[in-house]
Parts: sequence; C-alpha cells; structure tokens
Amino acid sequence: MNSVLSESSKIKRRILIFVFILIAGIQLFPLIWLLDFSLCNSNEMFTSGILVWPEKIQWNNYYLAFRDGNFLHYLKNSLLINTLAVILVLAISIMAAFACTRMYWKLKGLVAMLLVMGMMIPIHATLLPNYVIYDRLGITDTIWALLIPYIAFSLPQGYFLTSSFMDSIPRELEEAALIDGCGIYRVVAIIITPLMKSSISTVSIMTYLNNWNEFMMATTYLSSQKWKTLPFCILEFTGQYSSNYAVQFAVMALSAAPAIIVYIILNKHITKGVAMGAVKG
Repeated sequence: MNSVLSESSKIKRRILIFVFILIAGIQLFPLIWLLDFSLCNSNEMFTSGILVWPEKIQWNNYYLAFRDGNFLHYLKNSLLINTLAVILVLAISIMAAFACTRMYWKLKGLVAMLLVMGMMIPIHATLLPNYVIYDRLGITDTIWALLIPYIAFSLPQGYFLTSSFMDSIPRELEEAALIDGCGIYRVVAIIITPLMKSSISTVSIMTYLNNWNEFMMATTYLSSQKWKTLPFCILEFTGQYSSNYAVQFAVMALSAAPAIIVYIILNKHITKGVAMGAVKG
C-alpha cells in the first residue's frame, strides 16, 4: 500500500515539475526571442522559423546600439530618477505607516484609507491634469515632472506593505525604547526600520521595476533630452534604424537588461517581503 502511494506521489510530482517547466518556458520565450533576434543579421530575421540560428553572431548590433543610442545618458537619468523615487517612497511610506499604525489621532483612519485608495487610480488618467498643473508651476521638462508622479503612484503600494509589516512588530520594543529615553524619530530610525528589512526590500524593488519602463508620462512631460529616460533610446532608434531591425532588438535588450538583472538577483526578497507583510501580528 505504501509503495503504491509513493509511486503515485512521484508521478504527481513529475507532472507538477513538467507543468512548472512548461509555464517557465512560456514566460521566458519572449526574452529568448528578443536575444535571438538581437544577435542575428536583419536579413536572417525574415525566415519561416520562430527562432533564428545566425550564421555569424552579430555583436556589432550591440555596439551600434550602445554608440548611437546615447545609452549612457539615458541610463544615468533612469538610475538617478528611479533611485530618488525609491528613497522618497520608502521615507514617506515608513513615516506614514508609523503615524497610522502606532500613533493615535482623529484623522488617521481617513488618511490611511485615502493612501490605500491611491492604488485604484490609473496612473495615465492623470496625464492631462498633471500636465496643466506642471505647466503652470513651470516644472515641465524637469526632473520633478517625473519624480512627483512616480512617488505619488508608488506610495499607496509602499504604504500598504510597510503598514502591514509594521503591525506585526511588537509594540513592547518601542515602549522599552521610549522608557530608555528615545524620541519618536530615534524609535523609527533605530528600532522600527532595521526590523523591516524584508518589507523595505520589497517596496524598493517593486517601486524600481514599476517605474523603470514607464514611458507615457516621460514622453508627455519631457521635451528635451536632459532628463529623458531609457525607453526614449528605443524610440529614437525606431526612426534612426528603421530598416535595421536587429539593432532595434539589441537596443530593447540593453534597455531591459538592468531591470531583469535586478529582478533575478533580488527576486527572493520580493516573495519574502510580500509574504511577511501579509501576516499581521
């Protein structure tokens, strides 16, 4: 009887592994397709097969993409804007979570509800009103034109994760610190924040990835090259290399590489942080 059950469990496990491999293959295929076409000649792309095995790997496609796409300038802007957005979202989220979960004041329930309701607003529904406001304030085509909406639309998710995780931290730790003479700011900085590493990692990664490939707001609020981000590299190559599709694929691969690398390295922190933040003590 035990041998029959053991054999049955092995079959189920093999089926489950096969299903997971199949799903992973489907999910990874667009990336494989992108890399494949970025390393071949443009003439080789017009074949009957889904994938192309190039006669000679065209590393020159990446050289052209790097040289003519102003890649470093756009990459620097993307890194700067996204890093500042992550830092500000974390700072505001932690302070708002502490105020709404640890402090007692009349409007904390309303403020918490308004912060969470921000997740219901489509980010692109605010393009026109934001543009009118930025134009009147004179901040269009500046770094603030991207930082403000990036922070505003990442904050609800950041607050939700940090407040959920903060609820699981025992209040006795803060009370002991207050008895020892710590002020509120020291409690948040020294006691609360170090205990929220998983939640902070999750908010940082999700904010970074969500804003990395954003293009609609960038193209609406920016006109000069000074603060344009990495997706503009693809747009410019579409016109400059309209007949050389292989180079365009190389540009897309370079633009996607930083986000993919970050996700692969820090993927476990996303799962861990979401799981721990979902459990309220």
